[in-house]
Amino acid sequence: MKNKKIISKMIGYIDKISSYCDGIGYSDFEENSLLVEACVFNLSQLGELVNKLDADFISGNKSVPWNQMRGLRNRIVHDYEGVNLVLVWEIISGDLAELKVQLEAIQ
Repeated sequence: MKNKKIISKMIGYIDKISSYCDGIGYSDFEENSLLVEACVFNLSQLGELVNKLDADFISGNKSVPWNQMRGLRNRIVHDYEGVNLVLVWEIISGDLAELKVQLEAIQ
């Protein structure tokens, strides 16, 4: 039950990011500091929530990029000024939809 609640929260963060970025391109994203900060915060929350999942749950769902989510969170938290916005945008525009599908499948 605990893991399912965490996955539900993760899907909520993905939905927030998706709604914030709906219909915009990279240049609009890059120029809007509030949008960048909101998205980066929500991405960091995804990685933080990975740390709350049971190890057995993580190992039982190896197709989900748990380590990459944790790694992004660590990069954001420990080096905010160095966050690569192009990489963040690639994650938002190219990876989050698939991640949501993966998380919904194990929810």
